Amino acid sequence: MLRGLSSLESRMVLLLGLAAVSGALVYAGVTQWPLPQVLAWMHQDLGVNLGAPGRFGFYGGLLVSVVLLLPLSLWLGHRVISPITKLLRALEGAVASYRDGDFSFSIVSSRRDELGELIRMHNALGQTLREQRQHLAQRELLLDTVVQNTPVALVLTDASGRVTYANIAARHLFNEGRTLHGLDFMDLLSGAPEALRRAVAGGEDALLSVEMDGGEETFHLSQRSFRLQGRPHRLQLFRRMTRELSRQEVATWKRVIRVISHELNNSLAPISSLAHSGAELARRGDTSRLPGVFATIGERARHLHGFIAGYASFAKLPAPQPSTIVWQAFLDGLSLHCRFQLRGSMPEQPGWFDAAQIEQVLINLIKNAHESGSAADEVSLSLAVIARDLRIEVADHGPGMSETVLAQALLPFYSTKRSGTGLGLALAREIVEAHGGRIALANREEGGLRVSLLLPLGPK
Repeated sequence: MLRGLSSLESRMVLLLGLAAVSGALVYAGVTQWPLPQVLAWMHQDLGVNLGAPGRFGFYGGLLVSVVLLLPLSLWLGHRVISPITKLLRALEGAVASYRDGDFSFSIVSSRRDELGELIRMHNALGQTLREQRQHLAQRELLLDTVVQNTPVALVLTDASGRVTYANIAARHLFNEGRTLHGLDFMDLLSGAPEALRRAVAGGEDALLSVEMDGGEETFHLSQRSFRLQGRPHRLQLFRRMTRELSRQEVATWKRVIRVISHELNNSLAPISSLAHSGAELARRGDTSRLPGVFATIGERARHLHGFIAGYASFAKLPAPQPSTIVWQAFLDGLSLHCRFQLRGSMPEQPGWFDAAQIEQVLINLIKNAHESGSAADEVSLSLAVIARDLRIEVADHGPGMSETVLAQALLPFYSTKRSGTGLGLALAREIVEAHGGRIALANREEGGLRVSLLLPLGPK
């Protein structure tokens, strides 16, 4: 109840009611009582004639009432509008402060009506904005600290190519530790190696090696364009990859050495043992068993030769020699080496690739599909034209691959087979990418694995 009486609406209703009652009373006082009686008494008893009629008519009473009520109306209007005017002025000052980034402005008021509630909500908003700005400033400080101390050189340029932001690594890389702000970035690169300038001017991500400080440095350049505060900007990130690549190279060599050592030991140990056994048999004159010993030694030697030849073929893979492929002849030749089911029809458009290399890839993939445990008649090959690319898929109904194996299956020297070299899928990837295509592995929803080759249909 008190809340209702103290509201701004209730106060305005009371003031308007008071104004209406005051108007009625003034009109009655002018036309009925007491003004007519007072004027008659002054005229008869005091002999004072003010020149006013003894009784006012409707229009005369209305005119006199308006004259008397005008000051009262002005006072009541001031009482009603004054708090709203003060609040609007205070809010205008607050908005101007917020526009200038000052959120410390607050309004003091003890009102308990709607205006008081609006003032309290405004003050709460100001407090929230102050807290958010403080948190934002702390996050910006943290972000700036991280960016400034990262080893990746970061340069932000505006539409005219001038540097608007650069971290410590960028200052040391391009300007001997001095500030880059406001400088033309391409002018800074005038003394940089040519490969670096071309990569930046190209506007795309790149991996490049340049001669710096008496040695070779490898950089990964990442470039992105975006709008900052409505204006175009460009961000360049220069990451030194020399140490990372060196570590990866060492790790790869260690893996190669482990694989080669394992395979050599698996072949040389039995060869050494068999050679010793053959010598002992010869010493004892037991020559009947020597042919078997020599045959086993030859088998292990051939396996070792094939293993070394596989590594050599991966390291010395020749550039592909694409040519027009007639599908029927190509598939007939492939069927002589492996068994598969052709799913769907052959494309009307001929293929464009190195027949010998792609045939070797498909032989390895189909062989892997058979070794997966899939039934022989469930290993399929399909051909399809997608836009300007050819898709070749080899699918089986085996157990598929785990996510971990899928992520690493195309890496050199990775194998889940006990006697595998880890070069089959890696060699397939190398051949496909040399053709300008790509290879992908995925598990099928109905079970099994699907290997997809995407090759261009013509010369690029």
